[in-house]
Amino acid sequence: MEHLWTPWRSSYVTGKSDPDTCVFCTAVASNDDHRHFVLHRAKGAFVMLNRFPYTSGHLMIAPNAHVSRLAHVDSSVADEIWRLARATEVMLYELYIPNGVNIGMNIGEAAGAGIAGHIHLHILPRWTGDANFMTVVGRTRVMPELLEDTFQKLRPAFDKL
Repeated sequence: MEHLWTPWRSSYVTGKSDPDTCVFCTAVASNDDHRHFVLHRAKGAFVMLNRFPYTSGHLMIAPNAHVSRLAHVDSSVADEIWRLARATEVMLYELYIPNGVNIGMNIGEAAGAGIAGHIHLHILPRWTGDANFMTVVGRTRVMPELLEDTFQKLRPAFDKL
């Protein structure tokens, strides 16, 4: 039997992450963008890699402010989030050549938000047939690219914004 090791997901799947710590607020407060996989900082929002991606290139855009509802975000920040989403879509098509892109936001725990206290927009490239037997049967995702490699691939594109 083959084994696929994903120790970096351990805290996520066991629920042992600190529920009182917001990963988005931690990233905003830090000066270490590389450690937190922050790709770009704008005036009121930022773009970062998802540490638990569905596919390579899975990004998130979040406001700097810790808010749980889109209605609580200043309209200029909401506009900035969508400008970043549009630019990110272009980058993903250029760098990953996907067949499509998912863009979505789950607001509230009942809607599927993994971090319900701080809204964030998911943007991820998708390919025809990327949901394979490992995901469906083994409940495991096979990632062809390390997060570090994804960061190094995307960071230069965001430096041009």
